[in-house]
Amino acid sequence: MQPLQPMRVDWVATPPPGAYPQPSRRSQRLSYSGPPTYPVPPRWGFPLLAWRWPTAVPGTVEQADSVDGVRRLGRTAQNSLWLLAFVAVWAAFSEVWRYVLVALSRFGALSAGVVSASDAMVVSSSAITITGCLLSLVLTLLWVRRARNVAATIVGYGPSRSDSEALIGLIVPGMNLVVPGAVLAELEHAVAHGSATERPRPSKLLRWWWGFWAGSGLMFVITVLWSFRDSTQALADGVLLHAFGDLVLAGVAVTTALVVRRITTLLLPVDAASVRLMRVLEVKDAPEPPLRSFRASGSPR
Repeated sequence: MQPLQPMRVDWVATPPPGAYPQPSRRSQRLSYSGPPTYPVPPRWGFPLLAWRWPTAVPGTVEQADSVDGVRRLGRTAQNSLWLLAFVAVWAAFSEVWRYVLVALSRFGALSAGVVSASDAMVVSSSAITITGCLLSLVLTLLWVRRARNVAATIVGYGPSRSDSEALIGLIVPGMNLVVPGAVLAELEHAVAHGSATERPRPSKLLRWWWGFWAGSGLMFVITVLWSFRDSTQALADGVLLHAFGDLVLAGVAVTTALVVRRITTLLLPVDAASVRLMRVLEVKDAPEPPLRSFRASGSPR
């Protein structure tokens, strides 16, 4: 038999409880050791986005009819309307130039290049004007529909006409001179937080738009009826009639853009792009601030 090997024992000495005095809580004040450091860039924090409506933040469900959607669609409609106004003025200038050429043709033959340039301007401006009218009409109608829904949500009561009734009033001849103005008057009254029992009173800008809108409809009817006349003087007068109609169309486009901007502003009074930043330049008759009797830890000496 072999003798047993002695077992290795490690002795660890620890102080008994109460051997050292416990530090008080007042002495456990932590001093400032600088800003926090991270081994890797932190993944938490706010997204690098300016303030927007909650439904406009990526990752959230955006409602079909929201104030932010009305603002975006209104901006697009305004751009198309301003472009239409420019093209309508261009078309009016083309018609006036054609009338001048017609008047000059009485005294002699005209250059073929000048006549071709005039015809090209008239045809191109007319085609772009028709396309711009259709595009602006569709965008404005979409904006009106969305603005009506948002206004009804804000004020708590809906418009007197449904979307289908307003669309029918825009298509039916005769009614399309009255119903669009009434629809916009109700919308303006709603976004101004008017009472549901109070009769809408259109603003001066809206009355100007209504006048241009009715005038454009009458000019369209007069121009169509005038086209059935085939005399030389009637054809020359028709050129001026087209020019005047283009100017009225430009007035409709400009006033419509201003009405869209006004109603959109009433729906969203605070626009981040229009807010002027304020800063304090001088403070008068203010008491002196009290000075600290001790210097904070970590502050420069």
